[in-house]
Formats: sequence, C-alpha cells, structure tokens
Amino acid sequence: MKAPTISANLRKIKENAAYILKACDKHGVTLAAVTKVVCADVSVVQALVEAGVPMLADARALNLARLPGGTPRLSLRLSDPLLAEETVREADYSLQSGMEATLALGQAAEKLQKRHQVILMIDLGDLREGLYHRDFDRILATAQAVKQQRFLELAGTGTNLTCFGGILPDEHNMGVLLDITKRLREALDLPIPLISGGNSSSLHLLFEGRLPQGINHLRVGEGLLLGMDTAVGKPFPQLHQDAFTLHARLIEVKDKPSKPEGHSGPNAFGEYVTFPDLGPMRRGILAIGRQDTDADGLTPKDERVKIIGASSDHLIVDLTGAPEYQVGDLLAFTPDYGALLKAYTSPYVTKENAS
Repeated sequence: MKAPTISANLRKIKENAAYILKACDKHGVTLAAVTKVVCADVSVVQALVEAGVPMLADARALNLARLPGGTPRLSLRLSDPLLAEETVREADYSLQSGMEATLALGQAAEKLQKRHQVILMIDLGDLREGLYHRDFDRILATAQAVKQQRFLELAGTGTNLTCFGGILPDEHNMGVLLDITKRLREALDLPIPLISGGNSSSLHLLFEGRLPQGINHLRVGEGLLLGMDTAVGKPFPQLHQDAFTLHARLIEVKDKPSKPEGHSGPNAFGEYVTFPDLGPMRRGILAIGRQDTDADGLTPKDERVKIIGASSDHLIVDLTGAPEYQVGDLLAFTPDYGALLKAYTSPYVTKENAS
C-alpha cells in the first residue's frame, strides 16, 4: 500500500446514508449530503447517490463541478458577487443572504439562461451567515429582490447553527425560522417550499422525532460520513464512526528520552510546547504531518500507540507500549472531521476506497 493513504469504506458510508434517509423519509425531510470534507471524491459521491441521496451539497465551485449533474447540487457558501456566474453554472441551488449577491446571481442566471434556486439564510443567533432574524424588513426586502429576478426562484429559507457561535438547534429557534417563512409566504404570495433547518447538529432532533413539523430540509456532512452528533460531540450509536481510515508509514523508530534537551523556544509553528519527563521512550516517526492532516484529530487503531505531536512533514508517536513496530510498518488511524478534511485536501495523501 502507498502511504500516506486515506481509505473510505463505501459500504459503511452507504449504511449511514440509508439510516439517515429512512429517518428523513419518516418525517418528510429532504437530505442534502455535504461532500466538502472529502473534496467531492468521485467514489464517495457515487456511493451516496447509490444509497438514494436526493441532493448533493458543497462549498467550493471546483467540488461542485465534480458532482454528477443528474442530482440537484447545492452551493453552501455565500456567493462572491464577482463569481456569481460560477455559482449559477455549477449549482442548481445556493444559500444566500445579501442583496449584492442576489442581484449578481440574477444577472448571471439571465446571461446563462439557467434558472437558479435561492435559499435565503436567516441568522438565528449563531452569528455566522444570514440575515438577522429580528430584522424582518431587511429579510423581506432581500426576498423581494430574489422574486424580482427573472431567472431566480426563492426556493426556501435556511439557517446555520453550531458552526461558529456554538448555538444549538432546538424547537424554539426552529420555530422562529418557521414563523419567518410563514410571514414571507404571506407577504410575497410564494410557496417557498424548502425550510432548511441546519446541519448535522440537527440530526438528533430528527432521530428523536423532535424536529418541528415544517422543517423539511437538512444539510448533513459529518453526521453522515463520520456518524457524529455534532450537537454534543458524541457518536450516534446507530451509525458508523470508522468509515475512513488513514494509514501512514514509519520512517524512523528509535529509543530516545521523552523530554527535549536544552533551552526551549517556539517551534516551527510559533507554539511554545512542553513535554513531561516520562523516562526512556520508544519513539516512531511517520511520513505524514500537519500539511496532510490534523494530528490532534487522529485516533490510533492500536490503542498502545500514543500520538506525541507533529511537524509539517512528520508525525511523532510513542511506541513504548508497542515495541514490535519497525521502520516500514504501517500504522492505522481513525480521523475526525478536521483530520479527514486535511487528508482529502492534501495532494500528498493517496485516496483509496473499500467496498
């Protein structure tokens, strides 16, 4: 096996998707599978499509371009008005909150003679993107601007929670989104069919049957691919957390002290680090580093292996409890979301798939 390598278990990804889709179908929710953590990897996307995912979503135009055209594509990041034509070309839907982007999208859609669906984002308190929920006049004005564009349609409203301010979705803030959508429908005489109630942090409400009626769309990435309840940072027991495995190869194994010697200063990343004196240690170095993954987000498959830290090109591990490992051996790790994102983004990490 080439190393470092990130491997996707397509069967487990399909099983996660099937479970979430079943819950979505039960409660009348459309699932948009978010593919950005795997950079819209063709095999992973194909597995999601085969599982029956009805919509695909990503934040980058390069990734959106990789998604199959037969499945509706949703652009997750608010559009740069100067790149509106790119958004319209690569996506069928997009999340928007600004008048400037709305007007630019309308012009781009007319130029390309392609209808484009807008989901108007409402900030319910997490203070990332969206029109502030207490300013209905501005929300209405932006929605009217969408309606006035010949090639735009106001497909829905949406919100994003937990990603910045850590605000959790609940019956109250979901109710605010429902109320705003109702007022917009009445004011504009439009159906506004989709109400997108957030991301993976809303999955627990779906599974527990507490997602308010009327919330009919979710954008899910981490919960789908890694089986994590991002609202509380814990795994969903009914989903797989190990659909991805990162392998890296040992390039040095030596017995050394556990505490660095000499006067200390900042490391290569400007960090001041300290290490306890644990006595002699069997230390290993793997050919992977911060340029390729997030060391703090890796969990060794062999529980005897302990991660010490990483530089840009090297991952240092404690092999004292597993002294049989030698140079050339592969070590396996389960990545969290951040580690997985970096691994798929890095051109130095080989991507493989297992059925």
